[in-house]
Amino acid sequence: MSTVQDYASRLSDPGSRKMGTFSYLPPMSPQQIRKQIDWIVQNGWNPAIEHVEPQHAMHSYWYMWKLPMFGETDIDLVLAELEACHRANPGNHVRLIGYDNFSQSQGANMVIYRGRAV
Repeated sequence: MSTVQDYASRLSDPGSRKMGTFSYLPPMSPQQIRKQIDWIVQNGWNPAIEHVEPQHAMHSYWYMWKLPMFGETDIDLVLAELEACHRANPGNHVRLIGYDNFSQSQGANMVIYRGRAV
């Protein structure tokens, strides 16, 4: 039987908190982020961007950056909006959402930029 690793993630330490499956992996490279966006748009999902202060990341409400990009297929435009959100909110976590129209839920959710913990 394999040993399961314990991640040192604590509510008292915002910088240690894990936010979804991808946060347990090493940070994605720009090429890997591009592939994730491509997968989202190729599957007909709508990209959206949200952000929040690190100390509030565990709350259910994140701020929406503009409106979801309904029908958007231009990967460079999605990347530009992620960067614009990060520039406008440099201390916040910024995440990419892929809304699945069929199930009417989030089909993908990943933090692209991690903010500074306070």
